[in-house]
Amino acid sequence: MDVETLKAFFEVNALPTALRVVGALALWVGGRFVIGLLRRGLRAAGKVRRFDATLIRYLDSATHIGSTIVLVLAVLGVFGIGTTSLAGLLAAGGVAIGIAWSGLLANFAAGVFILALSPFRVGDLVGVVGITGVVQEIGMFNTAIDTHDNVRTWVGNARIFADNIQNFTSNGWRRVEVKVPLPAGADLLAAMGALSELAKQVPDAMAQPPPLIEVVAVDGAGTVTVKVAAPAPRYHEVQSELNKAVALWLKGPAASAARSALPAAAR
Repeated sequence: MDVETLKAFFEVNALPTALRVVGALALWVGGRFVIGLLRRGLRAAGKVRRFDATLIRYLDSATHIGSTIVLVLAVLGVFGIGTTSLAGLLAAGGVAIGIAWSGLLANFAAGVFILALSPFRVGDLVGVVGITGVVQEIGMFNTAIDTHDNVRTWVGNARIFADNIQNFTSNGWRRVEVKVPLPAGADLLAAMGALSELAKQVPDAMAQPPPLIEVVAVDGAGTVTVKVAAPAPRYHEVQSELNKAVALWLKGPAASAARSALPAAAR
């Protein structure tokens, strides 16, 4: 093989191949650098916007996978490999996987929306699909909830997102109510005043909004409802204390039609 033949071979085959390899390496290195910048910017923006940490991880993973696929296709294009058919195969494979895993993908998508819209967060007391408990974890496909009797329950995110969601924590406080049937012959106004003072003494009950005493029925001497505000985390404790206080109050005035349990100034 003479020099001219080697020169022609180098110009026709070796040089273009070497240029493609160098170009592909440059594209890969530059692409990875740009992907790294994009991911860091996305994570920083998520922290500034106070996105949930799990949502930030979701977005970061999706960005990494999607941009890496695009970069690989671009590198293959540098070598002259047709990427149109490859992209078609990837799309077809994605459709097939989507059909096979439709339930999992629905749960995944619902999980992303739950994290983005934040109808609840970890630690909130919620009611979803007939289950009431404290959220322990918002996962990729389901949410872990601990019920009041300490049972860990995993609920699919798609079911949660498709149903009504009650968040008992987000407003900060909850209204506790108890109905009080007054004994026959009781002084309605005096009893309401006494119950108002009683409600103010309930442990952990909030001063604002103040307790409410409302007449809800006119049977006998009347039935009133005692309402107090309780901090959301202490709702059940306040409910128990209010029930106990009212029950003890009702036992006192039975013989004298409620008057013996009233403060002297109210008799």
